[in-house]
Amino acid sequence: MNARDQLPIPEQDYMMRRMTSALLLALGSVALVSVISLAGLVILSIRESLLRNLLHLIVALAAGTLFGDALIHLLPEALEGTASPLVVSAAAIGGILGFFALEKFLHWHHHHSTPQEEAEEAHVEHVQGSIHPLGRLVLVSDAVHNFVDGLIIGASYLVSTEIGIATTIAVILHEIPQEVGDFGLLLHAGYSRARALFVNFLSALSAIVGTIVMFSIPGVEEYAPIILAFTAGAFLYIAGTDIVPELHKTKRGWPSLAQFFAVLVGVALMFALLLLE
Repeated sequence: MNARDQLPIPEQDYMMRRMTSALLLALGSVALVSVISLAGLVILSIRESLLRNLLHLIVALAAGTLFGDALIHLLPEALEGTASPLVVSAAAIGGILGFFALEKFLHWHHHHSTPQEEAEEAHVEHVQGSIHPLGRLVLVSDAVHNFVDGLIIGASYLVSTEIGIATTIAVILHEIPQEVGDFGLLLHAGYSRARALFVNFLSALSAIVGTIVMFSIPGVEEYAPIILAFTAGAFLYIAGTDIVPELHKTKRGWPSLAQFFAVLVGVALMFALLLLE
């Protein structure tokens, strides 16, 4: 018998209302994340030099929010919700290794370049005539990526609204450069601008499916601390192995200082969200 079924009727009603509220908030958040897939519309009117500088700052801000969410919100909440710190540590390591495996064996990479830079990096694919397979690979990878984002956001709202908001912000800031990079690759793969936006948006909707799946698992709230720890490990991996090396490509003084400040702003934002708790 599910532990929830053993609660008194008033407590069951409260839990049901709380789950419904968390589901609606999570769905609203993943819908917002899905809209980010339309970021390609914005890049059509931005100069290449301005776009590059803007994306580099957003990437730095994303690094700060991912580190901050993992270490300020997710891991402390996971430790508070379980009696075994060892389980939390194992779940966090699982998140690191899990995302390492995704990138290592499924070639799931996080793009943080402008469309022009992505097209240059994919030039070998163009020469070899494998343009459309590249586009399909981008769409499948992005759909899986967004599905996992939906799971993560759903699990965060299961714990609290504040944790859900913090995680949503971290995901959105990470998704902006990711979606812009995907848009560039789809254009390079032979899609028209309109179709690239459409199929990218469709793949983004898998985040909604991920959230629904998360809330459909019986008794999932009992496993929320483990899921949060796994998410923290994933965020630390993404920030440490994908984003920070990207930031190190900037060598000039003022741009580097601006990126460092953006990282600090991201961390400060995660601290500020503690005031909501």
